[in-house]
Amino acid sequence: MSNANPQCLFCKILAGDIPADIVYESDSAIAFRDINPQAPTHVLIIPRKHIATINDIGVDDQELIGSLYSAAREIAATDGHADNGYRVVMNCNAAAGQTVFHIHLHLLGGRALDWPPG
Repeated sequence: MSNANPQCLFCKILAGDIPADIVYESDSAIAFRDINPQAPTHVLIIPRKHIATINDIGVDDQELIGSLYSAAREIAATDGHADNGYRVVMNCNAAAGQTVFHIHLHLLGGRALDWPPG
């Protein structure tokens, strides 16, 4: 399930060219700890398929996107945040804070999270 972009940071992590602290793997996704965490738990969950932004998600990608949220649920439970609560965020484009153009969920937990976010 790949259409890797050789310039994409996350595709390079998927290929094993850049190391990452991987905490979850499935046929459709991997998850790793963010190198600049914004909470005690800050995990990035990415699909193995390169999709640049939410705007590029196709009708055929619905199951793939669902698998990212299933991964988030599992990681939150493993890290002990399922009962206390956690946040899952996906940014779309630069004005929303997307810095790597390969869709990804941010899973944040382990502290109180204010609303609205920054």
